Amino acid sequence: MIQQRGYWRESGESVGAEEAWDIWGRHAYDILVGVARRYHAVITYKELGDQVQARSGIRTSALLHNWVGSVLGRVVHEAHRRGDPPLTALVVHTDDGKVGVGYKEVLQVAGEPPVEDEMDRERHAADARLSCYRTFNAAGLPPDGGSPALAPTLEAAVKRRRALAPKPRQPTCPTCGVQLPVSGDCDSC
Repeated sequence: MIQQRGYWRESGESVGAEEAWDIWGRHAYDILVGVARRYHAVITYKELGDQVQARSGIRTSALLHNWVGSVLGRVVHEAHRRGDPPLTALVVHTDDGKVGVGYKEVLQVAGEPPVEDEMDRERHAADARLSCYRTFNAAGLPPDGGSPALAPTLEAAVKRRRALAPKPRQPTCPTCGVQLPVSGDCDSC
């Protein structure tokens, strides 16, 4: 059996990269709408890549990071054109649960300034995901409209960091060494 390279249909017919990305972009849009129908759901880049190839019948030997941004760029522009929230906020990295650096395209297309701080970008993406869940009537959405949330993997990492962080030491009285109350005035002296 000959090993395929580049982009091809399951029938073996060669396909250009741009054509594959256009087709995958349409499938990605539908997949992400499906994800948005489950409250607090996310999908990894790898899962999305596998699903668009399976649904379209178009495969590639190219590494995921070399093409998935082009596919998601198409989704960003289509969501903006339709007036939908940025569905690409639902796509996160497997290892850390964060949106990729390509998320900047969401901000750019929306006419918003770039968000340089990583956690600020994650909070922006969490707000965007909530808009997706509300727009596409997510199952499990609470009657109050829900709340933004970090992706589960990232939320778990943040909780671990908080648990391991040293607890702030309360100030003590310089005279007797007793811990000061919130008022800051020593009750012992």
